[in-house]
Amino acid sequence: MAKLSLFDRRRRRVRTALKARAGGRPRLSVHRSGRHIYAQIIDDAAGRTIAAASSLGTKAGSNTDGAAKVGKDLAEAAKKAGVSAVVFDRGGFLFHGRVKALADAAREGGLEF
Repeated sequence: MAKLSLFDRRRRRVRTALKARAGGRPRLSVHRSGRHIYAQIIDDAAGRTIAAASSLGTKAGSNTDGAAKVGKDLAEAAKKAGVSAVVFDRGGFLFHGRVKALADAAREGGLEF
């Protein structure tokens, strides 16, 4: 078995803890690249994406302001889909900066986690 990177170990640890306390709620998954940030709400039981938002194609930018806009957009899309409570999956990313800005904006938009 190949040795996992710190990022992959952190991602597995976070995902395992989420499965234990999800309680049937959909998962808000975040991916952060150098230029953009992506977020989607996934129903793991059905294996499909319920709502998604990203900074791609918008003038949001790759800073914390852009991440906050993505969080607000995702919260609006989730409301339209009838989702109000999720579990936050930060993947292997640390909870600060753009990831934290996205999470805070999604909470302000009405998502509970």
